[in-house]
Order: sequence, then structure tokens, then C-alpha cells
Amino acid sequence: MTSAAEFPASVDVDYTDGDGEGPDDYPSIEHQIEKAIEVTKTGLEQYDNPVVMWTGGKDSTLTLYFVKEVADRFDLEVPPVVFIDHYQHFDELIDFCKHWAEEWDLEIIWARNTDVGDYVDENGLEPGDDIPVDALSEHNQHHIRNILEYEEDTFPFLLDTYVGNHLLKTVALNDAIEEHDVDGILSGVRWDEQEARADETFFSPRHDPDIYPPHDRIQPILQFAEADVWEAFWNFVVPDTVEEFPEEGYVPQGSEDLPDGLTKEDVPVSPKYFAGFRSLGSEVSTDKAAEEPAWLQDMANTTERAGRAQDKEDLMERLRDLGYM
Repeated sequence: MTSAAEFPASVDVDYTDGDGEGPDDYPSIEHQIEKAIEVTKTGLEQYDNPVVMWTGGKDSTLTLYFVKEVADRFDLEVPPVVFIDHYQHFDELIDFCKHWAEEWDLEIIWARNTDVGDYVDENGLEPGDDIPVDALSEHNQHHIRNILEYEEDTFPFLLDTYVGNHLLKTVALNDAIEEHDVDGILSGVRWDEQEARADETFFSPRHDPDIYPPHDRIQPILQFAEADVWEAFWNFVVPDTVEEFPEEGYVPQGSEDLPDGLTKEDVPVSPKYFAGFRSLGSEVSTDKAAEEPAWLQDMANTTERAGRAQDKEDLMERLRDLGYM
């Protein structure tokens, strides 16, 4: 595996690209797309073993769209996608990713903390039930005791908590990075999505081996605001994916308003967005924001992640220091 000392010399990227910028520095969809293509192309060319982080959500699917388009245009390979299975997903999200992975001929790496997952299965636990720390592997106990400095005997099986999020997402991701010798992760982080991400750059180093296997985060859609993501979906992603969809950027008013007899299963937009969810987290801690589809909601005057568990949102900066996306 690439060492921290060797890693910075193995790629030629500008780690300051995007420093001090925000969505306002990319005032049109054309500016945003041009930058996304540039960053994606550099990422696919510079890294030996890149992957695409994919959750089935709008941001990671938009990132995946740019990866597929750039790979096709410049005769590059589409990398594997990493799906972090934290055992508390909406079933619709799993089904969505499996369906479009097959449609797009994607290789999925399922990143799971199987030690926790196996304990949950063997003991018939439900979200919120307690897991004894000493029932887990030395690897997980090390993270709980030495890295998180958590002192309780048990922790709840919940994704949106400090211990749960770290074990089910960050540890699962870092283990996958190490197993597959990943050196670059293309992710759908955006500047405007969460305060802890507002200072990110397009190429963000993660080189401290005490925290994570050394790698870089490649972030092609930092410059997109939430409304811009949906503009890109209905003007580019969906028309380019679905032959029957109008090219002029038809915006449906709901699942019953799709053209030419299409259903929501025919378009690469998670069904949860049709149902009114704006941000997709765990099944037990994410609520819909309104009744109308996500792209028709009042994005200017409401908070995108309001439907997410706020305990996790408040911990975001600490979680990101430990390797969270």
C-alpha cells in the first residue's frame, strides 16, 4: 500500500484548487459543469486506483454521471463504485443502486463493518439496541477505546451517533480503502451542503496514516448548490440516460408526471426524492422534508439536511476529522 511519505509525490494535483471559493464563483450551470469535467478528468488520469463514492443520492449520482461522461469522452476507465452499507438503509436505495449498477455496468464494492453487522444479525438487534463493546473485534475495540475515547460498556446500534457513524461508515470505508489499495475517492461533497464542508478543496489530501489509509478526496461538484444539482439532473443526467426523456429539460411535477409512459423506476433519481425527502440518511433517522418532490421544494428558505438526525449533524466536524465524508 502507498505510504504517507510516498503518496504526495505519486500524483500531480493542486491541493489549493478551490481554496476560498464558493458556489457564487461558478455563476452558471455551464461554469459548474466545466469545472466538474476538469476535476473529474484530472482525477481519473492522476490516480492509479480511484473509486467513486456512491450512496444512490443525488450528489453522488451526479458525480458518477460526470465520471461516466468523462471516461467515455476521453477514453478512460470508469472506476469501481464504493457503497457503504451501514445496515440501516432504505430498501429503495439498495434496490436503486443495484438496478442502475446493472444498467451502467458498474462494479460495486460493498463496504461493510461485518463484525458489527454479524453481531446484529446473530442477536436479532434492531436500531437503537445496545451492542457490548467487548463483543466486537480488537480492530473495532481499538477504534472505540483509543480513537474515539469512548468509555461506556455499550453503544447503541444507531448510524447517526458518534460511535455508530464511525464504526458503520468510517471504519467500513477505511477498511475498503486499504483492502483495494485505493488512492483517490471521487465524492459528491458540496460546499453549501454542510458547514463542516464549506472549506473543502477540489483535491483534498487524507495522508495521515494514524487516521486513514493515505488517499485523496477528489470532489468535482463542490461548486454546485442544491438547486444546481437538480438543474443538472433534469437538463443533462436524466435526458442523457433515458432515451425517451425530452432533451429540453422537462421537469416533472411528481412521479405521475413523467413523459412518454415512463415511471420513476425508469429514471436515475432515487424514489425517495419523489416522495419528498431532500437528503438521504438512515431509515430510522431521516424524514421527508415536505410532500412535494425534492426539486420542487423551497430550497432558498429551508435547510436541505433538516430531515437528518441533528445529533449527527452537530458532530460532523469531529466525524470528518476521523475520516468521515
